[in-house]
Amino acid sequence: MKKFLSIASFAILACFMGCEAPKPVTNGVNTNANANANANAKPVAAAPTADALLALDKAANEAFIKGDAKYFEGMLSDKFTSFDMGMRMNKSDMVKMVGGMKCDVKTWSLDEPKMTMIDADTYVSSYKGTWDGTCAGPDGKSMKMPSPIRAASLWVRNGDKWQGAFHGETLIADPKNPSKPLPPPPAEKKADKSAANANAADKPAAPALDPNVEAMLVAEKSGWEAWKARDAKKLEEFSSKNLAFIDLFGNYTGTQTETVKVWTEGKCDIKSTSVTDASGTTLSPTVGILHFKGSGEGTCNDQKIMPLWGTSIYIKEGSTWKLAFGFEAPAS
Repeated sequence: MKKFLSIASFAILACFMGCEAPKPVTNGVNTNANANANANAKPVAAAPTADALLALDKAANEAFIKGDAKYFEGMLSDKFTSFDMGMRMNKSDMVKMVGGMKCDVKTWSLDEPKMTMIDADTYVSSYKGTWDGTCAGPDGKSMKMPSPIRAASLWVRNGDKWQGAFHGETLIADPKNPSKPLPPPPAEKKADKSAANANAADKPAAPALDPNVEAMLVAEKSGWEAWKARDAKKLEEFSSKNLAFIDLFGNYTGTQTETVKVWTEGKCDIKSTSVTDASGTTLSPTVGILHFKGSGEGTCNDQKIMPLWGTSIYIKEGSTWKLAFGFEAPAS
């Protein structure tokens, strides 16, 4: 399975500043103080709507199909990060990748727009994408574009525009009766322990996580343990009131109540959980992104738990990091 990323940018809002007029003074008081303060205020991007974000995602898909790297250079946040099939990319990686794409797309559509507010300066847009076409990367290999997919884009306010800070896509499939076979979990390999230990000694230690990212990782692990225990109360405490979620089968839930219900219903026998390979960044003092690999030993609804690549968007409420948006894709 291979996914192709698509992200949209907010159109820059025009702001026209008038020339500063002479300042009349009466009794030593500047009567135009408020007017001048308003005139000198920096322009701020307006709050978006779900339909507005969908239109911008469509514009970005068009730029992606054309391999328009310059477009992505302007609309991606300097803190942009993606986590596709376990591969992490920053802004420069993404711009380079887009510039090397060659696509032949017959038809495509983006539908079912959803929007989640993280805070006043941060929003997530979600949609369903349907594609009929192929894309080839720098290696020249042509791949059929996965379809249908569920996508999520994270937008951050930067002055008079919105910029992309994350994007992810996952195939839509029914885990009980998928129209297309789901990718199987990676096969377990029996490694030579002596060789593994020798190689481990040669590998550099993983860089220490930022304290905020470390705190988000601790929260994520607690959420997985609450899921294992089917503890709805702890899952509510672990997440924000505006919680929305896209699971590894492309299912979307748009409220905390609906998401916690999905997490706790069904017949599950979970013996253990694991959250590893973490990385992340903070977009502001109160909003952060965590990437990780999640897995569990056990079954749910008579199916073996599949490993996944996860991206969690957290918001800090007081001194506590809480999950505000979760995104999953199969680890294959």
